[in-house]
Amino acid sequence: MSGYGGGPVPADVERAAERIAAYARRTPLLPGLPAPGRRRGGWGLLLKAEHLQRSGSFKLRGAANAVLALGARDIVTGSSGNHGIALARLAAPMGVRVTVVLAAGTSPAKAARIRALGGRTVSVAGGVAEREERARALAEETGAVLVPSSDHELVVAGQGTVGREVLADVPDVRTLYVPVGGGGLLAGVCLAARDHPVRIVGVEPAGTPRYARSLAAGRPVRLPPCDTVADGLRAQAPGEVPFAVVRDRVDDLVAVSDAEILTATDRLRRLGVEAEPSGAVALAGALRAGRHRERAVAVVSGGNTLAALTSRTSRTSEASLTSRTSEASLTSRSSDTSLASDASRDRGVPGASGISRMPGAPDRSGLPGPTHLSDPSAAGTGHPARRLAPTCTHPELEETR
Repeated sequence: MSGYGGGPVPADVERAAERIAAYARRTPLLPGLPAPGRRRGGWGLLLKAEHLQRSGSFKLRGAANAVLALGARDIVTGSSGNHGIALARLAAPMGVRVTVVLAAGTSPAKAARIRALGGRTVSVAGGVAEREERARALAEETGAVLVPSSDHELVVAGQGTVGREVLADVPDVRTLYVPVGGGGLLAGVCLAARDHPVRIVGVEPAGTPRYARSLAAGRPVRLPPCDTVADGLRAQAPGEVPFAVVRDRVDDLVAVSDAEILTATDRLRRLGVEAEPSGAVALAGALRAGRHRERAVAVVSGGNTLAALTSRTSRTSEASLTSRTSEASLTSRSSDTSLASDASRDRGVPGASGISRMPGAPDRSGLPGPTHLSDPSAAGTGHPARRLAPTCTHPELEETR
């Protein structure tokens, strides 16, 4: 990493891909919307299926990169839920203590999932800003390592592996739609595409356009707390690390209303993709922009719906009860080995054979597994980053019918 302070660079995404190979899935691209007027097999919009990632969201990538690189035994974070779930999923089996600070309004199901995975939760009144302040204070008080959900070089680099995989699988992609909260995923994708001509579009909930406001001001701007159906994208301000990366590479920002987010969520469900509202935001942006006629990809960032979380938490509780009955305990070493072995066996997604690949596309069942992610040709060349003035459109919030 670039001195842990000089800002992440494209090469950090390459290192992250190697580091997390045994822990993160290489998620597939699924058919989204066919390009109008094209023959069967002509897909205009594809979906990067991060809802099929371990822990249920892309957050596992950045969490894994940070946990493995830092080697900390005690971690504190502030999270809307998915980052905390990812940290608990990874760190607790390794014997690493995880404490997750949650803001008011956090999904009870996500909080329960964190605890079921072995994490400790601390709730605070107020919004994301108060949550982050408490997490920083708690880390200082206890001597734990703070691993923010987005504002950290290792986290940004880990999230960049999403963009890296998209560009490797669809090198001719014209536009890439990415949901934006604190900006870790958008910044990571910007790093991965630093020297690629793909057009990168960040998509924000209309009620909290923190990146549009911040880029216009030339500095991170904090907005008041926002109540949006996209509960994972309620960050009030960009992180300093992701802001600098996004500022130098993003091409456009689009805002979508809650009504548009729910419409996109329903559309994904009808396609067989169980995404939470936050995970449907990128598709909502693509639909608003109307650019799915070209070769484009929208990142489905998470699938931690209430039903999915309830089911997983129930299974975890049952497994824990069975384990306590049959054994006194599991060592952190055996848990870690089990996790890595699970990843090495999985060269895609459980049940992937039941996912219909898009007609005319190559059969991805033989895609290389996580240990073959490294692609030296995708590394950054060191060329100066582009500075573009994003076009920001922020419609009035529509009412959900």
